[in-house]
Amino acid sequence: MSSVDKQLEELKAEITNELPSDISVSDVKYEGPELVVYTRDPKKFAQNGDLIRKLASKLRKRITVRPDPDVLSPPREAEERVLSVIPEEAGVTDLDFHEDTGEVVIEASKPGMVIGRHGSTLREITKEVGWTPEVVRTPPIESSTVSNVRNFLKQERDERRQILERVGRQIHREQLSDDEWVRISTLGCCREVGRASFILSTPETRILIDCGDKPGSDDVPYLQVPEALGSGANSLDAVILTHAHLDHSALIPLLFKYGYDGPIYTTEPTRDLMGLLTLDYLDVAAKEGRTPPYESEMVREAIKHCIPLEYGDVTDIAPDVKLTFHNAGHILGSAVSHFHIGDGLYNVAFSGDIHYEDTRLFNGAVNDFPRVETLVLESTYGGRNDYQTDQADSEEKLIEVINETYDRGGKVLIPAFAVGRSQEIMLVLEEAMRSGKIPSMPVHLDGMIWEATAIHTTYPEYLRDDLRDRIFHEDENPFLADEFNHIDGGEDERQDVADDGPAIILSTSGMVTGGPIMSWLRHIGPDPKSRLVFVGYQAQGTLGRRIQNGWDEIPVNDRDNVGRSNTLQLKMDVETVDGFSGHADRAGLENFVKTMNPRPEKVLCVHGDERSVQDLSSALYHNYNMRTFAPKNLETFRFR
Repeated sequence: MSSVDKQLEELKAEITNELPSDISVSDVKYEGPELVVYTRDPKKFAQNGDLIRKLASKLRKRITVRPDPDVLSPPREAEERVLSVIPEEAGVTDLDFHEDTGEVVIEASKPGMVIGRHGSTLREITKEVGWTPEVVRTPPIESSTVSNVRNFLKQERDERRQILERVGRQIHREQLSDDEWVRISTLGCCREVGRASFILSTPETRILIDCGDKPGSDDVPYLQVPEALGSGANSLDAVILTHAHLDHSALIPLLFKYGYDGPIYTTEPTRDLMGLLTLDYLDVAAKEGRTPPYESEMVREAIKHCIPLEYGDVTDIAPDVKLTFHNAGHILGSAVSHFHIGDGLYNVAFSGDIHYEDTRLFNGAVNDFPRVETLVLESTYGGRNDYQTDQADSEEKLIEVINETYDRGGKVLIPAFAVGRSQEIMLVLEEAMRSGKIPSMPVHLDGMIWEATAIHTTYPEYLRDDLRDRIFHEDENPFLADEFNHIDGGEDERQDVADDGPAIILSTSGMVTGGPIMSWLRHIGPDPKSRLVFVGYQAQGTLGRRIQNGWDEIPVNDRDNVGRSNTLQLKMDVETVDGFSGHADRAGLENFVKTMNPRPEKVLCVHGDERSVQDLSSALYHNYNMRTFAPKNLETFRFR
């Protein structure tokens, strides 16, 4: 008998001993980080709402209870009884029964009404039919991404269970080493922005944090080194994805091409956004005549291997590592990743990308942890002069630019990242039109912005508190405002918009590196009445940065001769409105560290150009008396 099987036998005996004598335990299994308890008495479990919580607390494990399939009522009969328990106002749109696991997935417009106060309605469902309910939200804006991900995972349930069981056994394997050390190796994004990637390793475990590309460059993380894939892709125990932007996620699917077959820990919205953005990444590469680094099948493999975690859930991901995600305030589902290593041996937090102050869209990044000895901190705006305009002032400036452009009959073209900045700007525009600060006019959303917005509406629990309350309790969803129009008619619709009156256009890509923004520049770039307004970071080497720096002649593809380019004369005014970045500025980064509880002993400043990381590292050292580093790529730090 393996050590894991012996462990499961002992857990089964302990659980049986803790339960009332009239509740049976037929089997106990690991599925990923969860302990799954099968019982022939699910209704009795449901009658005692504290039973699972007490078991989880005593065993210090995440526990899911499932019924034995042979005690379940038939799905057709169960469906009627489930619907009789759920309030009609919940807006149930689908019930999907999985007889192999005894779970029923309930899709509803108002999931909170299906869950009930403290889970009361869920327990009533189990008491009524024996099935274990799982609840998901019906997207208020139809999302092909959410639908495709859910349908794909439904089709792959059997294989996914096998993956989870294998991962669970790997997590709970016997530790083989008595050594105690912690190392971080830098594979990218050091003294540069982009290609974020790190290895966190112990004698027992090797974890990859992020694996992205570099905007405007072909540079990729140093995956071939022995610390990463040089020892084989399956030498990795786990992959952590902090958020879905391509400079952190683009090459995650490539790992599966190299043979990786382990888990990806991320949040649920990040999983969906990763699917959206990486598939678009492949599409853009193909359109530009570049050979994509992997196929779409690898994106599906990545999604299949995702294990979504919620903020605040402490989760075993290896025999000696626990992971907890916290809100990073950057984009939907972005996470600060906190690693507790060993039995109190060491604690490391990776910030990913953060925004410390609240925005219209998100609460500010969390910086309160049980323990942290080392912080790996992004430094995008870490330079001594990298102070952003207050967002209220930025909004006033944007409103002023829009009004001036409207008065002269022009259009406002805003290159924006599909995820995060677009939705922030949408909230500003919706409020400004509703309050009369700008005239009501069409706001056209092009590229992936509409689909990304649909994903935001699917996961409102990740939005800022007051925005979430507005959606949940006041039944007001600003993303559904009448002014927003999805551009889905291609070039003909763009030409119609260009020929029509004043309008605002939000279009990808945010750094003008391709996508529909290039078409909009062809249509309205020569119009001196219109304005191009940058609201996000423009990386070195991108066309957006060059236009910001004064380029007024830009290369665009010839629509009639594929492979050839022409020069376009930009006659529209160019404005930059700072303050809408999803990144903390220099003050925000310092405040994040200054108010961090507890304050770390060491800080690695990464994800910024050479000046930014060195400036921030020096300031943190002098101001807060802590050891700081501005590492280069391919450095390794030992912390114990």
